[in-house]
Amino acid sequence: MATTSFADLKRSRSELTNNLVEELNKLNTKNSYVEDESKYWELQVDKSFNGSAVIRFLSSPEGEDKPFIRYWEHGFQGPPKGDQKGMWYIEKSLTTLKLDDPCAEYNMKLWETGLTKNQEIVRKQKRKLYYVSNIYVIRDGVNPENEGKVFLFKYGKKIFDKINDQMNPAFDDMVAVNPFDLWEGANFKLRAMKVDGYRNYDKSEFDKPSALLDDDDELEKVWKAEHSLEGIIAPSKFKSYDELKKRLYKVLRVDSSLPLSTSDEPREKAPKPTKLEVNDNPPWVDPDDDDSNETNFFQKFKEEE
Repeated sequence: MATTSFADLKRSRSELTNNLVEELNKLNTKNSYVEDESKYWELQVDKSFNGSAVIRFLSSPEGEDKPFIRYWEHGFQGPPKGDQKGMWYIEKSLTTLKLDDPCAEYNMKLWETGLTKNQEIVRKQKRKLYYVSNIYVIRDGVNPENEGKVFLFKYGKKIFDKINDQMNPAFDDMVAVNPFDLWEGANFKLRAMKVDGYRNYDKSEFDKPSALLDDDDELEKVWKAEHSLEGIIAPSKFKSYDELKKRLYKVLRVDSSLPLSTSDEPREKAPKPTKLEVNDNPPWVDPDDDDSNETNFFQKFKEEE
């Protein structure tokens, strides 16, 4: 149910929470361009890769029925050529829209050769799962000018699992909390540290439930400042199959024929060929995708075309 007024949002919170729990349960049973980066907030870390902030996940934007969207993305660097560094392939996967995707198909074929070399390539090129929500920044020690403002926040499965745990507690004596609720949700203490060379958010946690702000008029201003989520995964925001295939082969520096290895290395037992299903998790996609390789590809590695 899409909310169309602030009063409707407050009145229908119980129903919205139930609908959200149902949506989360669907995701639990089915493994089912950043246009304007200024809309996005990102946690800044120090030289030791540690950082912390306090944010609040916000409710569904006006006219939309979910407080989050998710999409799959491929992000990897292709092979170098001579003195040239490898180009980057950073694209939303069409599997998000339940459509065929050239990189997913390419990975499937490589994996099914059973060759260790090819399967290692697949592990590097597998799709990653991301979520986006609107957030309200409560504390940002590095950039205090962000405090009190609404941003989009891109995050991975580890943080999403913490949200899910709040809404679907593991034990009967735990009270379910909808972190997206403006009145009875909870602030999120986002904490990052470096573990085994990667950014880790395990120390992050939700605070006790409380209203984001005490004044409904101020809460309504926050709600109306939210950004559209559905627009992020609109079909127009994805490249076509042919465009992605052209880009993929340019990054991989190969022609249209699949570069399968013909070496004599021992073959591992290949998995039974399967039709790629978006909501399945075959070996060429990772069901435990998290934030471990959360590099800001868009700013750091976007090479000139």
